[in-house]
Amino acid sequence: MKKIIYITSLSLVLFSCGNGDSVNVDEVIETKDAKKIKEAREEIHKKYEELSVKLDSLDAALDELNPNKKFPLVKTITLSDTIFKHYIEIQGSVDTKKNIVIYPEMSGVLQQLNVKAGQKVTKGQVLARIDDGGLAAQVAQAETQLALSQTTFDRQKRLWDQKIGSEIQFLQAKTSLESQQKAVAQLKSQLAKTVVRAPFSGTIDDVMTEQGKVVAPGQELFRIVSLTDMYVSATVPENYIGRVKLNAPVDVYIKSIGKTYEGKIRQVGNFINPNNRTFSIEVALPNPENLLRPNQVAVLKILDYTTEDAILIPENIVQQKGNGRLVVYTLEDKEGEEQPVAVEKEVETGYTSGAYTEIKSGLKVGDKIITDGAKSVENGSPVEELK
Repeated sequence: MKKIIYITSLSLVLFSCGNGDSVNVDEVIETKDAKKIKEAREEIHKKYEELSVKLDSLDAALDELNPNKKFPLVKTITLSDTIFKHYIEIQGSVDTKKNIVIYPEMSGVLQQLNVKAGQKVTKGQVLARIDDGGLAAQVAQAETQLALSQTTFDRQKRLWDQKIGSEIQFLQAKTSLESQQKAVAQLKSQLAKTVVRAPFSGTIDDVMTEQGKVVAPGQELFRIVSLTDMYVSATVPENYIGRVKLNAPVDVYIKSIGKTYEGKIRQVGNFINPNNRTFSIEVALPNPENLLRPNQVAVLKILDYTTEDAILIPENIVQQKGNGRLVVYTLEDKEGEEQPVAVEKEVETGYTSGAYTEIKSGLKVGDKIITDGAKSVENGSPVEELK
């Protein structure tokens, strides 16, 4: 906004008006006539505006003629090739195949409860026993019958081998033995269901029952967890299906502990979920310090593209022009020009990772590109490089 300058002095100050008359500011003020003062102010302000326009024109002309005029300041970087790796970043969840709830296979009173929460157990260890309801006695009786059947069969077989006795007696003894063997095996199988064992080595994470309670199939007894086979499960958008491969390296960042683990994709789903157009993956994870827990949140960076000689530039200096053209400005010295000039280069971009974008074409190694000040220059405009 232009400033209005009011000039007063002890002497009479005269301003020339457009019609040749002069305005004496002091005399006008002394009249104390608001109307005259307002009219005088308007006359002076009008003249001031006219002079300001003329002064601006003169300043512009001087700038054009001034050999020391200031050019836009820019900063540059010189391009070189480098290794470029692109990652797909998605969120997943830590899990383990060995995280299960144990249920009883038989109804009855829980006679023994041998473990407590937090206790480490080994595969096959007895965790609890259920009242067998007399099954043990039945097994003992069946085994006695089995021993008799075995003795009878052995005797008949010796006689049959010596061609003594009838074939029917031998076959009856054999059939009786086999039938009794099956009966004992079945009873033992039923009896084994009264013993609850650990299916794998791990830790009892939770005990969900008490000794003396009546339990039945479908009722939760224990949760057992092993942290030796950890992995991350995640869902990946369908458009990445051609870029996610088995055994691809993955960096897995666990937010809750602030650590990054190196893993590999061990499974890629063959099914596209029609609801969200994604497919599932699993990434195997080491867990040497046992810090990983099921359901921890993980951020996965999947390596899907690598090139050894990429040209990278800051993403924020790529400008989009009309018709979707992408341009970058380089700094070049022109023959006959004292100042270097900005040159517009149309580029084709590739992948973007972090703050950098890969340039597929339009620039080459050794080009000096404008980074700071690129948005204030035009193609061919002189600039001053800030060292």
